[in-house]
Amino acid sequence: MGFTKPSTSVRGAHRATGIGILALTLALVAGALAGCGNTDPRNLLDSIRSGSVVLGTKYDQPGLGIRNPDKSVTGFDPSVSTYVVNHIADSLGVKHPEIRWRETPSAQRETLIDNGEVDMIAATYSITTARAKEVAFAGPYLINYQGLLVREDDNSITSLTDLNAGKKLCSVTGSTPAQNVKAQLPNVQLQEYDSYSSCVEALRRGKVDALTTDEVILAGYANFFPDEFKLVGMSYPEDACVKDALKKAGTPFSTEYYGIGMAKEYPDAVAKVNEAIDAMLVPGPDGRSPWDRALRDAIGNETVDSMIARADTPDSKYKFAPDPGNLEFLDSTSTPCPPGLS
Repeated sequence: MGFTKPSTSVRGAHRATGIGILALTLALVAGALAGCGNTDPRNLLDSIRSGSVVLGTKYDQPGLGIRNPDKSVTGFDPSVSTYVVNHIADSLGVKHPEIRWRETPSAQRETLIDNGEVDMIAATYSITTARAKEVAFAGPYLINYQGLLVREDDNSITSLTDLNAGKKLCSVTGSTPAQNVKAQLPNVQLQEYDSYSSCVEALRRGKVDALTTDEVILAGYANFFPDEFKLVGMSYPEDACVKDALKKAGTPFSTEYYGIGMAKEYPDAVAKVNEAIDAMLVPGPDGRSPWDRALRDAIGNETVDSMIARADTPDSKYKFAPDPGNLEFLDSTSTPCPPGLS
């Protein structure tokens, strides 16, 4: 059977159809590429209404935020984040959204928010003046202080000054907490590691005598390794001058206010998160709030009770319960050092 050449009109129709398909394909590809290149910050409220949110947290800090072998994420920060988005969903009259977790290393947090890769971040995220210029903060949802972690059977370190007896102190390379201690106690042998988990392992093996960072992080490790560690509080043993500011004896070495970082473009979302944190702090019929229970699950009853007792001590310079939405501490001024104080 011979081949019949198609008519010009048929060939034209086929060509037009092919061009149309090509144009449609190019349009779809362009749209997909445009979607991939979308770097607008995410609006938490819109994401909750859509039924899916992306929440940032840490994956490597027991008690605060850790990724388990089954890929679930647990800890105090994820507990706060989950409560917040579910409470907001209830207030909006929509279903609780699907939660997708995103690991957020400290150095990447602002970028992940600005690029729209997460809706919000709760990841031991201290609220500071510099950070507040780049992202909006809800909270604080936790007030934290610098502390020491020592072995349970080591009774030679009961206060900060005991480190001055040639003890080996571990912290992460270049961290401010370690440098503050070194400046106050020049006889401390500072050992710097690349991560807190490395410091914990060195402490377990007796290679160092203590580890310093935020108390709640240390408490998470102590709770993760029962009966191996204990916490020791840190305050200035005497009046000191730090970065031209006076630190009175008994003042905490550092005060950190953990907040939830979000895009600055959506103040309504920030207000909703603060409302949710406030609700989480309300005690239930048993006298404990969801916030209190989550913190106890994360770092243990003994540590939480100790923190409450310390804050309730007369003339204490420590606080326990946070005040969501109150960021006045960012505007606080330091007392200048008096002449002659080093």
